[in-house]
Amino acid sequence: MSNELDVVGVGNAIVDVIASVQEGFLVEHEIRKGGMTLVDQMEANTLAKAFGPEGRRIPGGSGANTIAGIASFSGTTGYIGKVAQDALGKFFRKEMERHFIEFPTEPLDEGPGTARCMIAVTPDGERSMSTFLGASTEFAESDVDEELIRRGKILYLEGYLFDKEPAKKAFVKAAEVARSADRKVSLTLSDSFCVDRHRASFRHLINGHVDLLFANEAELLSLYETDNFEAAIKELRKDAYAAAITRSSKGSVVVTPSEVITMPAEPVKKVIDATGAGDQYAAGFLFGYARNRRMRDCAKLGHIAAAEVISHYGPRPETSYRQLAVKAGLL
Repeated sequence: MSNELDVVGVGNAIVDVIASVQEGFLVEHEIRKGGMTLVDQMEANTLAKAFGPEGRRIPGGSGANTIAGIASFSGTTGYIGKVAQDALGKFFRKEMERHFIEFPTEPLDEGPGTARCMIAVTPDGERSMSTFLGASTEFAESDVDEELIRRGKILYLEGYLFDKEPAKKAFVKAAEVARSADRKVSLTLSDSFCVDRHRASFRHLINGHVDLLFANEAELLSLYETDNFEAAIKELRKDAYAAAITRSSKGSVVVTPSEVITMPAEPVKKVIDATGAGDQYAAGFLFGYARNRRMRDCAKLGHIAAAEVISHYGPRPETSYRQLAVKAGLL
């Protein structure tokens, strides 16, 4: 197919605002540490004021971060997500285009503003997110660019989007378009918050509709309602064709029809900000998967990307992933 892309992502289009805070800040503002909590626009504005001039504005959204990471490997990418016709929306679009990511979705003319995620980073490197979903929740079936999806070798679906009914329908439509075009479908569970809300739907999708699943350990345990990792992996092998489960400093576990592969994490001198670690692991893995690399190599690329992103503030790479992969002898 002409103009074929490695990966096309579908997810929330969000601008991240990141600030370093002390533990007491989380208590004062009733922020759940290490997770994601939905807030309204007024609460988001309150946090922005509390962050003050320390807040850094960075284009984000879990799926969009992954797509940007794939682009850093020199992968070819596209993204589908909704922003408003406002300053933040224009900022998001400009940044996507700057990295040669195709972003054709029409902006929202009326309604809520562009989504934003207020990320509080504590001294231990953990990130706690307060998210105003704004215009991203107006994403609907009419926004699904079927031509763009057909051009992608892999469709990457962000679990965070699987919430409001119109967005859920768009999510399912995108998967159906990809399957009908004989493309691979990949899903990230995004957060245990999402799993708790949509456990049955996610398990239905995973069983027979998803070629590659991404999750972290907490999300996997929530999915199968157990506190035993090995038991959860056993259940996962019954449902999923292939999966990559991240376990923070323990590395990752890759599940295939024939084996379970344990891969170590890349060494990091100091964790500065864990924001985007899972997103960038997915970026490396998906890039390798799109290029028909061995599963072990896919996971290695994922860990290289994750190690880079947690070494600085922000959810997107500051060093070329392609250069790091070449240095590691993987490209």
